[in-house]
Formats: sequence, C-alpha cells, structure tokens
Amino acid sequence: MADKPGNALPKAASVSLPVPQRPIVASSARAFLTALFDRAVAVADPMQVVPRQIPPRPKGRFLVIGAGKASARMAEAVEKTIGPCEGLVITRYGYGRPTQGVEIVEAGHPVPDAAGARATLRMLELVAGLGPDDLVLALISGGGSALLCAPAEGLTLADKMAVNAALLASGAPIGEMNVVRKHLSRVKAGRLAVACHPARLLTLLISDVPGDNPAEIASGPTVGEVSTPDDARAILVRHGITASAAVLAVLQRPSTVIAPDDPRLAMAQTRIIAAPAQSLAAAAEYAESAGVITHPLGDALEGEARELGAAHARLALSLRGEVAATGKPLVLLSGGECTVTRRGNGIGGPNAEYVLAAAIALDGAPDIHVLACDTDGVDGAAEVAGAVAGPECLILARAKGIDPAKALARNDAHRFFGAIGGQVVTGPTLTNVNDFRAILILPES
Repeated sequence: MADKPGNALPKAASVSLPVPQRPIVASSARAFLTALFDRAVAVADPMQVVPRQIPPRPKGRFLVIGAGKASARMAEAVEKTIGPCEGLVITRYGYGRPTQGVEIVEAGHPVPDAAGARATLRMLELVAGLGPDDLVLALISGGGSALLCAPAEGLTLADKMAVNAALLASGAPIGEMNVVRKHLSRVKAGRLAVACHPARLLTLLISDVPGDNPAEIASGPTVGEVSTPDDARAILVRHGITASAAVLAVLQRPSTVIAPDDPRLAMAQTRIIAAPAQSLAAAAEYAESAGVITHPLGDALEGEARELGAAHARLALSLRGEVAATGKPLVLLSGGECTVTRRGNGIGGPNAEYVLAAAIALDGAPDIHVLACDTDGVDGAAEVAGAVAGPECLILARAKGIDPAKALARNDAHRFFGAIGGQVVTGPTLTNVNDFRAILILPES
C-alpha cells in the first residue's frame, strides 16, 4: 500500500489557547509552564488528528480495533466523523470513551490483567476469516503493550505479569522492555496484522516512543520485527531479571515474530499521526508568542530520570548569563521517556523524579522553574501527570520536615511534591505522546 513507516509526520492541528501573560514573571511561571504542557497535549488530541486520516468505507466489512491509552478517544473520533462502526478497542482503566458501535474494554496498565487478556482473544476472533474486500482500521497508541495481551503458547498471564513488573522496576528503556514483550506474545510484533490477513489494514499510530519507530509503539502489533529470542534473553540478563522456567522455555524456541518482508504484511499500511516532536514544536511556538526564547534539547531523550534532571539543571544554571544579556526569559524544552531504577519503596514516577533531582541540583537558584509531566496524565505509580518546582521548593519541604535527598533516594517524588503543592494532576488526557519537560529561566527579578 502507499504509505510505509518513516513517512513525514502530518502538520500538527491548529489549537487555540489564550495568549500568554506578558511579561512572564516569577508569580506567573507555574501558569506559563502548565500552559506549555497543555498546548503539547492539545495538539495530540485524537479529536484533532484522527478525522483527517480515516479511509473511505470498503465494499466489504469495516472493523475498528485498537489498544492504548489514546485508543478509546481515537475510536470516538472515528465514529464522530463517519458514524457507528463495528469493532473492539482496549484502553486503560478510566480512559474509556462513549462510542456508538465500537466496544470499549478497560484493562490493566502498566501490568497486564485478565480483562486485557480476554479482550485480546476476542479481538483475534473478531478479525478471523476476513477477506480482501474487508478493511481493518487499527488505532494504536502508547500503553498498548500491556493492554494487548495474549501470552505465547506455554505461558500463563501470571508469567507475563511477573516479567512486566520486573522490567518496570529494573530501569530498562522502553525499547528493551518491548523486545521482551514481543517474544512472549501471540499478538505483538506483526502477529495482529497477520491475523487480519488477507483484509486490508490501516494502522493509525500515536507515538510515545523515542524515535517514533512504529515497531516499538505498543510493541508493533501490526508491524514486522527484526529482533530475536536471543535479544530478549540478553535483556533479561543485562537487567538482572530472573525469569520463570516457562518464560525461558519460550525464549529458547524458534522465533515466531513476523519479519518485515513477510508477504502477509503487503496490505498493511501504517501512519504516525501524532508524535512528541509535534507537541514540542507547538509548545515552542506558544512560548515564542510570549516573548520567551526556546532552547530545544530533543524529543527522544532517554536515561535515568534523576540523572537527566540534574544534568538539565546544570545546563539551566550555565545559561543564566545568556538570559541576563538578552533580558528575555528562556525555556529548555525536551521530550522522550526517562526510566527509574527502583531503589526504595516510595511513590514516584520518572517525571516527578526528574523535577526533584533538578530542584536539588538547582538548590534554590532564583528565577529558575521546572515542570515535567507525562502527556497521558499518569506518571509512574500514581494518578498524577508530574510535578512543577520553583526556587522555593526545597525551603517549603524542609519547613515541613521533609528531606529532599532522602525522598529522592527512596523514589518518593510524588509524595514529596504532594506535601508541598507541587503535583500536576490532569486526570486522563486521552492521548499519549511521551514525557514533556520544560525549564524556565527568568531574567533576574
């Protein structure tokens, strides 16, 4: 089919937000940073990006399937545009949306559960027996790896849950986590596309992965795969994960992933319709409209959240001279997906941990403010999008008897910011284009 992975992203939809307050000062810094985040989320709303991508109805059956935190909103956008459709979509608990024909199933994330496993089997049954006159529209977004769950032959759901939990605690990058998931699945790594064959298949993707590789988004259920079971075993070893005998047995078998050149993928088309780069660009445009200089750091940054937060804080400190020389505020913008290696038993997530580490490194430096949030509205282990901190952050914490360094050591960033009013709580945003980070440096007040 015409479009293949790697095509240029469509231009982000135009979304109106109020004109920022001018000039940005310390008292309005939090509102400004939150507005940047809101802008980044708004341009990735499925209601903005899905309608332009919906194909004409075919001669035969038209099925809508999908999985991910944004998938229910994507299905809602489809039906709002063309009317009721037959289909099944799996999303995270609390992320369901009203649809007319497409069934929405809510299931466990980030660790899969029985609801997701049952719904995945039903999805495979739904697409069985399709013909070349039929068309399947797959709506895939971040979170689909856990939600689209069909354990490989010889594995139980408990086996999958244990591996997922261990990977989440290990600090492994999302790409490595997904390699393991692919080789323990009956639906990932192109297998869902093969289940739809010989029907035509169009996958609309909202990317939450650094680099926007379609094979990594939700573990590529409709995209060919090049990794091997040896790769998956090596990842488990590298991160010190002791897998069950059943998992190791599956990873000793010949690979069953679908190769990119498999002829059954010939009628499978993919389009990335929203991605972190678009959201960062929209936030930058918004900042510049307020007279703020933007300093982009990239949309695909990875690594330990605390290390990246400290590094970005040091960069911000080094740029204070430039801000003083221009007399204009400057904002560092970045995206990607940080990881947290669990060291303690606190309540945290990579975005809040990034902000806490940055605040510690800044040590109350005046005129520097930090925000980091997950665009899906959930950061790690809490229903909190992320956190925001200003120069007063450490003073407020210590006044309450909270040691910032100890909170960071036990991965307790969410509880830390909850105590000082630094949490950013959005509820489900119904999209997912990865983490959003901004550090605002103001001229000396």
